[in-house]
Amino acid sequence: MRSGQVAAIDLGATSGRVMLADIGPGRLKLEQVARFANDPVHLWNGRRTALHWDVPGLFREACAGLAEAGRRSDNLVAVGIDSWAVDYGLLRGGALASLPYHYRDSRTDGGVCAVHRTIDPAELYARNGLQFLPFTTIYQLAAEKAGGQLDLADRALLIPDLIGYWLTGRQVTERTNASTTGLLRTTGEWDDDLAVRLGLRPDLFPALVEPGHELGPLLGEVADSLGLTPATTVTTVASHDTASAVVAVPMDSGSAAYISCGTWGLVGVEVGSPVVTEAGREANFTNEVGADGRIRYLHNVMGLWLLSETVRQYQREGYRADLSELLAQAGEVRATFDDFDTADPRFLAPGDMPARIRDWYDERGLQVPVTRPGVVRAIVESLAAAFADGVRRAAELSGTPVRTVHIVGGGSQNRLLCQLTADRAGLPVLAGPVEATALGNVLISARAHHLVDGDLEALRHIVATRFPPQQYTPRTRRTRIARTVGPGKRIGVKEVLS
Repeated sequence: MRSGQVAAIDLGATSGRVMLADIGPGRLKLEQVARFANDPVHLWNGRRTALHWDVPGLFREACAGLAEAGRRSDNLVAVGIDSWAVDYGLLRGGALASLPYHYRDSRTDGGVCAVHRTIDPAELYARNGLQFLPFTTIYQLAAEKAGGQLDLADRALLIPDLIGYWLTGRQVTERTNASTTGLLRTTGEWDDDLAVRLGLRPDLFPALVEPGHELGPLLGEVADSLGLTPATTVTTVASHDTASAVVAVPMDSGSAAYISCGTWGLVGVEVGSPVVTEAGREANFTNEVGADGRIRYLHNVMGLWLLSETVRQYQREGYRADLSELLAQAGEVRATFDDFDTADPRFLAPGDMPARIRDWYDERGLQVPVTRPGVVRAIVESLAAAFADGVRRAAELSGTPVRTVHIVGGGSQNRLLCQLTADRAGLPVLAGPVEATALGNVLISARAHHLVDGDLEALRHIVATRFPPQQYTPRTRRTRIARTVGPGKRIGVKEVLS
């Protein structure tokens, strides 16, 4: 084996960055060389204002980051790309037909109805093993078809594959991200019969490839503009950002659960084959493909989106909101209010999150957190409760004896969230690495180029050695207290330390 540098283009739902790893036998150093905002754009389409991603802008920023990575590297071997799931760009004749829609755009409502008129949700789950999320690719495509946009397209590329296409001129679909579309069978292959039933072209997406596939060298004009050489190749990684993050969870998958905590909190376990049961469907658990053929059996929780939107609202109101300060203040708040339902659809769209949270409590006749630290405490307590419940359900439904919970990603820096998750789950929480997604990205790419070797356990051992996690031990036992909150109201549940 040899040493070299590998770059990761890591695109999240609120920001993107380019990371550079110096990697080889006994060596792994990761640095950020570029960071940029990922702000959606609102565009009038003749009927309404729609929400889109500025993917050309993201590509421009990613290229600037790659140029900087090249300046800092003496041997840039490969580039890997990951992003959030489900969204895609439509192409016609090789050119982008329009700006990709944002998964939070409201157009998917009609797509859900169209799909479920054609195929019963239970049958759909039996075919693809995916939880119901109204913005899954299959529903987005149904909305595109109803609106006539698909008539203008001959190809669809998921976001990382679109960036890879612009860098190399080659079109593929990486399998881990494809598994979030709803159009793959639980066997991991395209479900052409389903596509036909829905009136979609079976060849809309290109052929599937595995993580670690060498997509190809940079296009000559791209390499020249970035100051790089054709020796730098683009290599597919586990391009769904959660799939890359799970690669870098330093866990024993036979006895651990993970929470990849960023804009979303993905709570689950790693298993060897899909778990497709009616109980899993009712619990809204999903089977997504991971690296090396593993299955990520997990459930989506709203995640840090609730905190980030709350802070944005406070800033709009003129308050100089600092999340770390608010979290410190929230840690001093005595949590006497009930947990709210983080999965309530009202919390999905951008907007005044604190007002929506207050409305949720008020509608149920429950005590409303009124101070800013109180609202933040309610969010963190409710997220911790949702995480703990997700861990319990993942263990029960998969038969995995969970003894440890790993939190990776941005949420691993939130000490209050990590401690409350340990308390609620009654299990030790190991927090970190923060940069799990970028680490999983570069490790798969580096392995493909023989800078490191081994299976996922070997890669995770590298992570555990270089980035040891911080442990949070459960505090005294929590007791669940149920009470009736008024005529016609549901039962409120709170947990108190005892």
